[in-house]
This record gives sequence, C-alpha cells and structure tokens, in this order.
Amino acid sequence: MSASSNDGKIKFGTDGWRGIIADDFTFPNVRKVTRAIASYLETAYTKDRPVLIAYDTRFLADQFAQTAAQVLADLGWTVKITDRDCPTPVIAYNARHLNSAGALMFTASHNPAPYCGIKYIPDYAGPATPEITDTIVANIEGASDELPKTNSSEKISTFDPKPEYMKFIYTLLDVDKIKSAQLKVKYDALYSTSRGYLDEVLQHCGCELESFHTYRDVLFGGGMPEPKGEQLVELVEAVRSGKADLGLATDGDSDRFGIVDEQGNVLTPNTVLLLLARHLIKNKGKKGAIVRTVATTHLLDNFAAKYGVELYETAVGFKYIGEKMRETTVLIGGEESGGLSIIGHIPEKDGVLADMLVAEAIAYEGKPLSQMVTEAIAEANGPLDNKRLDLHLDDAHKAAVIDSFTKNPPAEVAGIKVKEIGRKDGIKLYLEEGSWVLLRPSGTEPLMRVYLETNSPEKLAKIAQEMESVIAKLEPVKV
Repeated sequence: MSASSNDGKIKFGTDGWRGIIADDFTFPNVRKVTRAIASYLETAYTKDRPVLIAYDTRFLADQFAQTAAQVLADLGWTVKITDRDCPTPVIAYNARHLNSAGALMFTASHNPAPYCGIKYIPDYAGPATPEITDTIVANIEGASDELPKTNSSEKISTFDPKPEYMKFIYTLLDVDKIKSAQLKVKYDALYSTSRGYLDEVLQHCGCELESFHTYRDVLFGGGMPEPKGEQLVELVEAVRSGKADLGLATDGDSDRFGIVDEQGNVLTPNTVLLLLARHLIKNKGKKGAIVRTVATTHLLDNFAAKYGVELYETAVGFKYIGEKMRETTVLIGGEESGGLSIIGHIPEKDGVLADMLVAEAIAYEGKPLSQMVTEAIAEANGPLDNKRLDLHLDDAHKAAVIDSFTKNPPAEVAGIKVKEIGRKDGIKLYLEEGSWVLLRPSGTEPLMRVYLETNSPEKLAKIAQEMESVIAKLEPVKV
C-alpha cells in the first residue's frame, strides 16, 4: 500500500500509488503519473503494442482511467480500456495474453472508499518490480500535469477482458470434480469487481449459489472492501443459517480472498495457504516450491520440509513472490495479507482463483472444510498461534526502534533464545521452538507493525507484552 507523502510528493509503495480522492488523488496528478509511466514505457516497449487500462468500482475510478487513456493516446500509444470495472488479476492476465506494453490499473484495493490508486502491471502479468517503480517515480518530478494537446480518441477503444480470463481459469480448475460435489456456496461480492466473475465461475461449476452485494456502491455499503471478519458478518450468518459448505468473498479489486468454513469461521490467509499447498500436492499431484513473505506463517516451512519441497522467504509485497514465480517453478506463493497464486497461473495474486481452489479442495476431499483445516494444520506440526500488533508510533520513534534492534538485538524474547536475525524486510528475530518476531515499520502510516508467531497462546501473549514494553521504552527523548 502507498499514499502520497506529507511533503506532497507522489510515492509508489508496495503496490503502486494511492491517495485520497480530491485531496492528492486528482485529475492533474493522474495526468502527471500517467506521463511518468509513459516515459518508462518508451524505454521498454514499442508503440505497436497496446497499453491496457482498467479500474475498480470506486468513485471516479472510471473517469481517472479515461483521463489516463487520453494522455497515453496523445503521446501516440494505442489504448484498450475495459468495458466495465475489472479485477486486477483479469487485467494482468490480459496484459500478457494481448502482448501489451502492460496495463494501468486504477484501484485502491482494500482501502476505504475515499481512496483511489494507480498501479502499473508490466506485460509479464505481475506487479511491477522496484526497479520499474523507482524509474516511474523518478520520472514524476519532470512530468507535466497539463491537459492533452490533441484529442486522439481514435487511438482509444474499449474491450471485454472477461472471456479470455474465464477460458484460462477453467484450465486451472477441475470443473467436473467441483460439479460432482454439488456444493452449497454463499458469496459476498462486497460491491467489488469480482461480481460477474466469481459468481459466474461458481455457477459454471454447478454450485448452488446465493450472492450478496453484487452491484457497484462507491461507498462499499459504509464498510471497507476487505474480506476480513468485521466486513463478513452477513456472510458468516448466511453460511450458518443456510447450512452452506462454504462462504466466499474478495477485496475491492478481487486480488485478495476471503474464506468462511461451514461452521462460520473466517479462515486466516495463513491457514488457506497451508490448506491449498496440501491440496495441490496431495490431491492434484503438483510439484514446485512454496514461497512466502517474511510475515507469513512458518507452518508452511514445516509442510515444505515434510514433503521435501523448497521453501523461499521474500520481503513483504506480492511483487517479490511474483518475481520468484518468474524465476523458478513455484507450487504456491502467498502472503498473510490475503494474496496467493499457484503453478501455471500468472505471477499476480488472484482472489477469484484462490476462492475456487478452496471449493475444489472440498470437492476432492469430500469432507467439511473445518475438518480439512484441522488435518492440514496437524500435518504441518501445528497449531502455531500468530498475531499482528499495529503500534502507533511517529517516524522518530519508529527509527529509534529499528536502530536499537539493529545495533543491540536481544539475546532472548520472553525467555526464548534468539537463534538468528533476518534483515530482508524490517528486523526478524528467529527464535527457538519455531517462534519468531518481525518488526516492520509502515512506509505510509505512523505505524510499527509487529508480527508474532509461537506455539501456544500463553507464549504469544507473553511475547506481545514484552515487545510492546521494550518498544515503548525506546521512544526518543524530545528536546
């Protein structure tokens, strides 16, 4: 996630630039960022390749997309803009399929309604790597925010990205197997771009379906387009009262998943990654490495060791997982924030596919989802308890914490010895007994994120208490 910084400069974070509509996310700034992206395109592609543009369901997102299209057309690019709001994985797939010069996606993902954002997706169909976004950011300084000089509308056309994506998604799923299970599914679109995609795939796969919030509401029903517990109360209730096998949701641009089991439990992304890694190996006979971010559960490490597959740890951000997917054969790659992709798919997170793979896993196992979760966790020598603390700290306090842990790392935390210290992204303390602590300052908010994982709720509480206490004492002295 990213937003403009306090000094008004536009910055790209882990996944593009985000800002508040009519504050810093304005039409002039969109023209500026589009020209900065175009300057990068000039160095990487020839103009016989189209630039694709898509947008989510947010207020003005379609108008921002049109503005970007006019700027690119004025600069001599052929532009293909989607005929309606579109999931990020769908435009990413089309960026590769149509041999494009990449795609601009207007979305603020799971952020609240006042936000919009823009990210650039190269033709390899995954998030732009830091060297690409660094180049774009460097180009912003000299980019103009003026209106296009010409009306080059003949260079802009609309297209439907859906048919090719749908055709592709069915090659990754065992449609007949899912049909034979006759699953009862509840689906909450959360007013997102997955409506008309996920519900259609579920019906194609013979599921008995009830859907909610399958229309555009720029205020997201007064909530957030984030498929987490507090936003899924209605879905949980529908699953329980309707005795459904499964509840499914996605975030605003449909690259993150939300899964509810038949008892009404909202599964954590960590659990879903483990469940699907097991499904791909055990039920589908797939092979490849498991890739996770530094903030994601080590149950995946235990599982990888058990099955003799490689495990890679990356910095936070799906761009790093996507990069690994382009370098080697990856069975599954994912992160604790709710994104995953699998072998054979594009190197971009896809909530529609993730949701359908859980349905497929139930069809293969013929068991309740809650039972499958218990079995997968046991197989990975779990459970492990984990949590994330979001500590509100100013920049000086954040810097003092990282400085202290870098120069004087603790020998133990809550009585558990520190075995190793990782500096891939923030500071990660690898403790004995499979426990770990990650300190990672947010680049865009006054927050220090502290991720914890250990083998009992008591230890988790103790580690959390000690970390909060240590961090509080590190506040710099105000002069």
